[in-house]
Amino acid sequence: MNKPVRESAPAPNLRDFYRHFDNAALADALRRMHLIRRFEEGAEDAYTRGLIHGTMHLSIGQEASAVGSCMDLRKTDYITSTHRGHGHCIAKGADPKLMFAEFFGKEEGYCRGRGGSMHIADVESGNLGANGIVGGGIPIAVGAALAIRKQKRDDVAVCFFSDGASNEGAFHEALNIAAIWRLPVLFICENNKYGMSVSTERSMAVEHVADRASSYKMPGEIIDGNRIEDVAETVMRATARARNGEGPTLLECKTYRIRGHSKSDRNRYRTKEEIEEWQARDPIGHFETSLESFGILSKEEVAAIRAATEAEIIAAIEYARNGTDPSPTEVTRDVYTVRGR
Repeated sequence: MNKPVRESAPAPNLRDFYRHFDNAALADALRRMHLIRRFEEGAEDAYTRGLIHGTMHLSIGQEASAVGSCMDLRKTDYITSTHRGHGHCIAKGADPKLMFAEFFGKEEGYCRGRGGSMHIADVESGNLGANGIVGGGIPIAVGAALAIRKQKRDDVAVCFFSDGASNEGAFHEALNIAAIWRLPVLFICENNKYGMSVSTERSMAVEHVADRASSYKMPGEIIDGNRIEDVAETVMRATARARNGEGPTLLECKTYRIRGHSKSDRNRYRTKEEIEEWQARDPIGHFETSLESFGILSKEEVAAIRAATEAEIIAAIEYARNGTDPSPTEVTRDVYTVRGR
């Protein structure tokens, strides 16, 4: 049985990583990372200007984890997400203008404006949806993996969750059944150090979430979640195992959310120095530098990607603002119940 890989483990060979993906795929990965960053910043700005209401959970600083995990996935592979799920949605191929329409509560949104920030789903691209319940997407991913097995497909289900969810009963129950049945599912923990305002140092008896993999006789690996190369390489190995019938893997991406837990977070539990230290490890800046150093993209091409994603987000917000408000007379539309016999 594989033991968790410590943070001191050597990083994947970058040349092997860049050989695996062509230049267009690498440029698209950077584009998606910028789209996530600008989507989150655009959502934050819209909230500040009073264009949207409620709350939101931003993933600024976690872009490499989302995009790196999805780089080698197929459209037919599934993902389940979390309340901090905008990045996963974009990484799996969602259209930002439809996401903003959902965010603004418009009929043009992915869920006709009924789901909002925490419940965006795009089933056509394999995104089974975000979930406002902490750990709620974990057993759903296991169910999706069971469906894949029953249908005799070689697809995989990828479940995103954070460190707080690893303390929920659903996490342990789901890992146990996935291991027993050797289901094709990847459990990806984006450990951003805090479950709401509680540090993992105070909420976990083990040092790493990946240490818990050994309890369920599955491989567990720890990844630098701010390096897209490390994430993509490790996820590719795990998906290959799953597609070959070798069962699930628990991956832990060490990352950081630059913003607070939600818009109501006054951020009194973190120091300015800690936030600045993680800002210096910005995953987008790292990837840009790496792409330029390997001659994949020029500085001008990187700047063009930034400008294009900026324009796309501005257009997406305008599309959402001009969308169709739901009619109060249709408040029960799409609401159903299953009547038992």
